[in-house]
Amino acid sequence: MWGGEGNVRHQGIQNSRSTPISCLWSKFPGNVPPSFYLFPMKPTRLLYLLALIKLVLPFFLQNPVWGPHRDEFLYLAEARHMAWGYMEAPPLLSVFAWLTNLLGGAMWAIKIWPSLAGAMTYVLVGRLVLHLGGRWFALVLAWMPFVTGTWLRMHFLFQPNFLDIFFWTAIAYGLTRFQQTGKPMHLYVAGVSFGLGMLAKYTMAFYATGLLAGLLLVRDKKVLASRHFYYAIGVGFLLFLPNLLWEARHGFPVVYHMKTLEDSQLQYLSPWTFLTDQLLDNVATLFTWVAGLVWVARTKQYRFIAWAFFVTLALLMMGHGKSYYSQGAYPVLFAFGAARLEALANKWWKMGMVAFSLFIGIRLVPLLLPFKAPAPLAEYYVHHPLAREAGALRWEDLQDHSLPQDFADMLSWEEMTHKVARAYASLDSMEKAHTLLFCDNYGEAGAVNYYGPKYHLPPAYSDNASFLYWMPRDYDRFDVLLLVTDDRQEMQHRFIKEFKSVRLVDSIANPYAREDGSLIILMKGPSDAFRQAFKEKIDLDKLKTTAHGAVQDLKPNPLDKGGSMH
Repeated sequence: MWGGEGNVRHQGIQNSRSTPISCLWSKFPGNVPPSFYLFPMKPTRLLYLLALIKLVLPFFLQNPVWGPHRDEFLYLAEARHMAWGYMEAPPLLSVFAWLTNLLGGAMWAIKIWPSLAGAMTYVLVGRLVLHLGGRWFALVLAWMPFVTGTWLRMHFLFQPNFLDIFFWTAIAYGLTRFQQTGKPMHLYVAGVSFGLGMLAKYTMAFYATGLLAGLLLVRDKKVLASRHFYYAIGVGFLLFLPNLLWEARHGFPVVYHMKTLEDSQLQYLSPWTFLTDQLLDNVATLFTWVAGLVWVARTKQYRFIAWAFFVTLALLMMGHGKSYYSQGAYPVLFAFGAARLEALANKWWKMGMVAFSLFIGIRLVPLLLPFKAPAPLAEYYVHHPLAREAGALRWEDLQDHSLPQDFADMLSWEEMTHKVARAYASLDSMEKAHTLLFCDNYGEAGAVNYYGPKYHLPPAYSDNASFLYWMPRDYDRFDVLLLVTDDRQEMQHRFIKEFKSVRLVDSIANPYAREDGSLIILMKGPSDAFRQAFKEKIDLDKLKTTAHGAVQDLKPNPLDKGGSMH
């Protein structure tokens, strides 16, 4: 149903009453000759062909020299400790990580899931385009943001973002299709998408709130008066409930995680930067989503989507959210915009839009995926200042570096593990049996555990992120501490004197890696004072991860910054 005035099907457009929209569509004849289409195939076949290209394209664009990302090591580690929740994320991503480990953990097995989710997101967008009456050009136009903008990277990194975008799109798809058909099945699609989306990333709550606000603001009786709408919400809540119970049982560590993000990153983000990034993230296809936003805002049947977009952005700005948190709100706008522009534009405008998107997109690819090895890529950025001008080289420390931070997080992990293995191999069998392999951050611990079996290393532990939950019961009963640290001043800290012998074994020497300068230290014979301080530190860290501990002003542990042993 199109605005309540006429049926729109993917086979063509059937006009009924004379409305502005139906008059617009009536400019195009119903029997279009085959020569009109770019490809001699049905639109549905073109849709799945473009989805396939979206699936495989990143594998050809990224240089194979790059390894897994820091965050990917963490999520692969979570799959070895399956639970209904984790400190930094809900559990759904760990299911795909478990499948990756089952497939051997190779790079292709890590990257296939975000790539597949990107392709499936496009399938939803493409199906919606067809249901809106779009044909081949609209399908191509709706495909452009998937290969010319920030989604190119988000659909190649194994992080919760790819699931977030998919489920935001799916919930909007379900509600839109219910508006068109009135079939309750689509409300349940939206409900299941809400529940699974909450199991993927908690930012789903922002978009779900935006959609509900949109439905209330337009007084959408068709949805709000349907009992299936509330049943669907109940289904979604039941899917999310196990994770909610896990959070409650562990003291709501999400509060600690968000407080840590706020203190270290989010407080430095300005609303102005957030808004400008909304324009820049999909700059190559800006005209498409803007056209879609204008269309849904002017069409009563779909106006709730426009309200959802604005409410979601407002909530994210008030919460100091990162600019990419909102990316899931755009796919549905691209579907509407593509169908609208296909109807409005002549062939020259259509050629111009595609050419513009490709021109900008090709220039952005080197900023989105590491298409060269580190040194040549850094040299490329020197001679192509777009990366620096666009802020792609700026890290969380607000300084510009040789490579984007995400790329620097893909380097030197196996080198580090190899050097840790050499230090471990220097120990005798008795020392190995009483060694704790401890890493300062989750990237180091995850990498050592990923590459460790190849080098016959024991499990690595950390008090960072969810690794804190996986510390062994007798973690304070070690005689040898093999430490991997990103603190270059570690050897100058006072706790070093609490060991009988300390040796700086090696360090990471890669100017392009974020772990450049990280140290590998072998310490033997800890004092009782250090054992006690270490045990208290782990206990204190666990308390901090609860909502109760996160809001307390806790006294620093001797090993913490400012402590007596630091």
